[in-house]
Amino acid sequence: VVGQRHRTAGRLRKLTVVLMLATLISAFGSSFQYGYNVAVINSPSQFIQQFYNTTYVERYGGPMEDSFLTLLWSLSVSMFPLGGLFGSLMVAPLVNKLGRKGTLLFNNIFSVVPAVMMGVSEIAESYEIIIVARIIVGICAGLSSNVVPMYLGELSPKNLRGAIGVVPQLFITIGILSAQVLGISSILGNNTGWPLMLGLTGIPALVELLLLPFFPESPRYMLIQRGDDKTARRALQRLRGWEDVDREMDEMRLEHQSEQAEGRLSVLNLLSLRSLRWQLISIVAMNMGQQLSGINAIYYYADSIYSSAGVPESDIQYVTVGTGAVNVFMTITVFIVEAAGRRLLLLIGFGICCVSCALLTVALTFQSTEWMPYVSIACVIVYVVGHAVGPSTIPYVVTTEMFRQSSRPAAFMVAGSIHWLSNFTVGLVFPFMESGLGSNSFIIFCFICLATLFYIWLIVPETKNKTFLEISQMFADRNQVEIQVGNAPLKPETGDGREGDAFKVTAF
Repeated sequence: VVGQRHRTAGRLRKLTVVLMLATLISAFGSSFQYGYNVAVINSPSQFIQQFYNTTYVERYGGPMEDSFLTLLWSLSVSMFPLGGLFGSLMVAPLVNKLGRKGTLLFNNIFSVVPAVMMGVSEIAESYEIIIVARIIVGICAGLSSNVVPMYLGELSPKNLRGAIGVVPQLFITIGILSAQVLGISSILGNNTGWPLMLGLTGIPALVELLLLPFFPESPRYMLIQRGDDKTARRALQRLRGWEDVDREMDEMRLEHQSEQAEGRLSVLNLLSLRSLRWQLISIVAMNMGQQLSGINAIYYYADSIYSSAGVPESDIQYVTVGTGAVNVFMTITVFIVEAAGRRLLLLIGFGICCVSCALLTVALTFQSTEWMPYVSIACVIVYVVGHAVGPSTIPYVVTTEMFRQSSRPAAFMVAGSIHWLSNFTVGLVFPFMESGLGSNSFIIFCFICLATLFYIWLIVPETKNKTFLEISQMFADRNQVEIQVGNAPLKPETGDGREGDAFKVTAF
């Protein structure tokens, strides 16, 4: 029996072809688009603004005022995170109604339609189409940024959950890098190529629509929310690559029993439940820290930093691509999450960002010194490395792990709303901060990183290689609740396949 348990534990570490392909297809079809649309509008911005002005002249016979052009461009940029907020608010009802995979397939409507709209905007001679399309593609990003981590977290065995949870963020960074490469002036970042560049976002959506239907829905969704034992078992067998999935099925049934008293939780229920109080505060803190740590401001400031360091204007686009490549490379290295753990990577990441913001403030203040501009460039690169190590990737993984089936959709809805609202706020407020405070703006981001680091140090536990029930038990003492399922004790695995000390799990 002991030998069989050890073999089962070893099997759990296996990444099957079905699980790998489901991960790659959903991440490419959804997460890649999010990253691509974050960066796609930056490189060809001057040509798109020229199109806005030309269209206005043809309509009204006179040039557009600078203030109105600035307003239209601000709307073109800021409508994306606003659409992301709307998409996040749709997460819970859609994933509960359509399932995780079903929501990802439905979400492609919000990609294909705006891709066509943006692609034909020049022919249609309408800048309004671009602004509306940015809202719609933002909805796509808001849904995908929440549903993909949820879907993959529920497909994965516990020992691979962290590594697979990093894949969506990896594809986001690849999407950003792809947009930066295509945005080079000799490729598509020019007066004739920008409509095609904006329209390419529909291709990953079509790939996902064609291929994802052949892969299983989340077994946890099918068993716990649909009560379909047979389909859940069949999906789990495909994902694990063997027939004996009884232990995982039993763990899901235990989770279902412990949640029956709660039912399906709405956001209001989630906010009022004492048993989920610290989990909720933690995901709010991490998602606010992720966006308010200054990552968008760093990218906003990067071009002027490179320019002040003497990089020729025509070469800045290549330096930007290099920074994007560093971001991708560092996200790949975060696959060590199963070895290093989530908590350590968050602490290291926010620590690096904190120090980088402080040093960047000093470097920008003394920019007139001959060698200081190069320190500024180094600070930008080190900051990007630090953010990729923890803040960019780990909050999505931890949000999946901290909540169980009944509360997870509402939790992602809250986390996603905070993420996009914070993103929108930085985009709206930072230009005013920069004009009023200048380089001292980064001191504010430094303190936000420091505050988030201290919160994680004091409150957030390590969740690697733990079942969802075990993580709930870790928070039970802090929330001052008891967790138990009937009179039956749950014996968690210790990581090597052996059963550990028993603890009880109850309905909250």
